[in-house]
Amino acid sequence: MNKTKRLYVFAAALMLSANVSAINPPVKYVTLGRTETLSDNTIALIGAASSVSFGVRGDQCTVKAKSVDTYTHHNYVVIEVDGQYYSRNKVSAAGTDILVMLEPGKNHTISVYKATEASVGTVVFMGVTGKTAPVVAKPKKKIAFIGDSITCGMGNDLSEIPCGSGEWYDQHNAYYSYAPITARTLGADFVLSSVSGMGMYRNWNDDHKDEAIMPEVYENLYLNKDASKKYDFAFVPDITCIALGTNDFSDGDGKKPRTPFSEEKYVANYVDFIKTVYKYAPKTKIVLLNSPMVNGTKGELFVKCLNRIKDEVNKQPGHSPIEVFTFNDVTPHGCGYHPEIEDDKAMAAQLAPFLKTLIK
Repeated sequence: MNKTKRLYVFAAALMLSANVSAINPPVKYVTLGRTETLSDNTIALIGAASSVSFGVRGDQCTVKAKSVDTYTHHNYVVIEVDGQYYSRNKVSAAGTDILVMLEPGKNHTISVYKATEASVGTVVFMGVTGKTAPVVAKPKKKIAFIGDSITCGMGNDLSEIPCGSGEWYDQHNAYYSYAPITARTLGADFVLSSVSGMGMYRNWNDDHKDEAIMPEVYENLYLNKDASKKYDFAFVPDITCIALGTNDFSDGDGKKPRTPFSEEKYVANYVDFIKTVYKYAPKTKIVLLNSPMVNGTKGELFVKCLNRIKDEVNKQPGHSPIEVFTFNDVTPHGCGYHPEIEDDKAMAAQLAPFLKTLIK
């Protein structure tokens, strides 16, 4: 290559670098998922697997966080270092310092993921001690996952506290839900909007009498009845996976009165909810998922309903065709018959190749 051509290539590279930086300027913190920057500039991690990422120089740093709710209790976060799982840590209401040891002499990217879900309260990220470095949010494909406890990763992590011990959320690990595993497999960013026990027209142990259902909380930032803070939907997904129905089909606790499953209510609510999804992401490709927790005749009816919904929505113009995806041969081994981490990996191993065909 002659000198003139080398100078041209070098100048072009500088221009490309400048353009990328202008579009995605370096920042101290990059957030993903349902988060909120609070008045004191701390960051509330709200939804399952919501996260904050930052750069660090040096051989260690300390992540500072606390658990905040209407009552005093702990939460959990997962620390990821340079794209690799590092640890799952309990976060107290009084505040917790998490020491992260790093390979010296390198720049590192640290991500803090909320391992628990929105209904367990908020994890407030209060900052990090150490030599921080700016990070650049690189453009990636985007996947939204809307679901219930399975999407939250409820009951999937038995590494520390066995089922039946501790609090109901002590086995939560949203980082290893099938949804984030699938997204990471595809190199995509993701947002989870999921709440344990929630359904499309009724919840696990409530026939929509006392509790809100997903269509009523989806637009609220904190995924509850508080409509004073709305989710901004700035994350516009290329694909939206909806996994709701496990709780609609549930018999509840067997003590509280439970009406028979209504196929018509389920289908009608689902079709209406999809309209809400399209309102914020009109070009997203929607995939309807069944559940490894619903099988037998209920499982067959579940898939029948999803296909009814698909056919009904696909009659309407102006959007990509809706798809139905069914998980096969996944038997849950986690708490309360939820998938454990290995089951989540098996689900992701089925789902990721399917989504790859849609995310070109």
